[in-house]
Amino acid sequence: MSIRYERTGSAPVPDHARQHLVRMRDGVRLATDVYLPDGADGAPLPAVLVRLPYDKNSRYVYFDKIAALFTGRGYALVVQDVRGKFRSGGQTLPFLREPLDGYDAIEWITHQPWSDGVVGMFGDSYYGFTQWAAVAAEHPALRAIVPRVTTVDFNGTTQSDPGDPSPLGRPVWLEGIEYYAHYWVDNDVYEFAPDRSVRPVIEQYEQAFAAMGNRSAWFDLLAPRYTNLLPALGRHPFDARPVPVLHCVGWFDNICLPQMRDYLELASRPGWDAVQYLWAGAIDHENYHLGLAPAAPADDHADDEAALDRMLPGYAGPALDFFDVFLKGVQPVSTLPKVTWELGHEGRRTAGSWPPPGATERTFWLTDPYRAGDALPGGTLGSAPGTDGRTARWTYDPESLVPSQVANSFAFLQSYPDESGIAAREDVLAFSTGALSEPLDLAGPARLDLHVTSTGAAFDVFAKLLDVGPDGQAHMITRGEVSVGGDPAPAEIPVSLGHTGYRVRPGHRLALLITSSDYPMFLPSSGSSDNPWTTLAPKAGTQTLHADASSRLTVTVLAAEN
Repeated sequence: MSIRYERTGSAPVPDHARQHLVRMRDGVRLATDVYLPDGADGAPLPAVLVRLPYDKNSRYVYFDKIAALFTGRGYALVVQDVRGKFRSGGQTLPFLREPLDGYDAIEWITHQPWSDGVVGMFGDSYYGFTQWAAVAAEHPALRAIVPRVTTVDFNGTTQSDPGDPSPLGRPVWLEGIEYYAHYWVDNDVYEFAPDRSVRPVIEQYEQAFAAMGNRSAWFDLLAPRYTNLLPALGRHPFDARPVPVLHCVGWFDNICLPQMRDYLELASRPGWDAVQYLWAGAIDHENYHLGLAPAAPADDHADDEAALDRMLPGYAGPALDFFDVFLKGVQPVSTLPKVTWELGHEGRRTAGSWPPPGATERTFWLTDPYRAGDALPGGTLGSAPGTDGRTARWTYDPESLVPSQVANSFAFLQSYPDESGIAAREDVLAFSTGALSEPLDLAGPARLDLHVTSTGAAFDVFAKLLDVGPDGQAHMITRGEVSVGGDPAPAEIPVSLGHTGYRVRPGHRLALLITSSDYPMFLPSSGSSDNPWTTLAPKAGTQTLHADASSRLTVTVLAAEN
């Protein structure tokens, strides 16, 4: 079968930007746009640098519009295509050159006549990573960064290191690895739809690369066998000279968990702790907001210009306030709360730390398992553990996988699906509380501990925490997953559900779904020691949940408001 694909190259440079081809130390030149304030009188300015792989001039990153917000506050905005992407030269290979290229880009800025020698960095996702890479390079002009919806270790989000002997790991995030097959083949972007019925799964991508006549070198390092080259980056950013950081997190972002790990590690690390700040909102990776979910056409900033104009001030505003303190020095540090966070369905709050002071843990035990195989409400999330030794079973059938509920988890809130339908499947367990009589405010980490045994040599556990409304619709609050193997496999399985700020409103239920597949977002388990990318004979299995004191959900909650 021939895969059809669409190739997208560079968009035009806008009239209000001046493009430069900036020379790196090895002679490669990177395409770089500079935006300056209108009517600048020649006085030197602090600069904000953005280094990205998504075409600096594309509608997708909208820097032609963002520029006005930065230059309007008195900053020069510098936006650069990273090495090997769009108008920039060099090999198309992510991560490895970013520390050196970041250093060289900052060095170039400091020698421009409009620069006052002070530089900050800003941006999402991969262009959050390029900030961390620049921190590792320790240019003295880099004074503050604002990494949004990102993490210091992207490859660690996609799968477990095969050298890790632990029987607990991470299921392979197929969607995350597929990204490299679209964006890191050459200078352009390739859009294609894999044939999800093809087995082995790796052949879906071999078909695409054959059609394109090219392939992604980084994809080949991740699949079908993982080769970890990130140690080649050199110094870890967290071991570098501390700089002020505003970590901008989305509660519905698919990499919220690793970004919160980054924040919490630095917030507890001497030298870094004093300059760590957290901004957390009820948004996803693509900046869709819970309050507008699912996005109506008039509110979809991906397509509607007025919606984009409404979204951008809230997108850039926290960064500009942060830079006014740490780049310009025109506002005192005391104007910045250490933590600004959003309680979903309720609004923004501030705190001195995360979780907010006074938050406590609350535990719900998985009980009444004989009802867990039914549609919601299913079994019970109860206030005491079961004592009668009851169990519930769910199956894993590689020929009938639980379908992923969104086609693109980066834009989860764009569609914000009702997930009540999958709870009725025989291969899904469901548990829920009764309808709440008062608000339940989640504010901090959530985790699931399960006592599970299996007939399979390897299996995955996918768990979702849901808000079930009075109308029966169920919407995800947060999620977690773990792969289980070993001989014997551990019976007690911890599943981190990340962090959230969310109000479960009166009349709603808190619910939990448990299953063993989520395709095509995640690569199906082989059910054995076979490589799941290449297996032609994945094995079915049956998991048994023991509803005892070891099977429990723990959430972090605020005290009830009077």
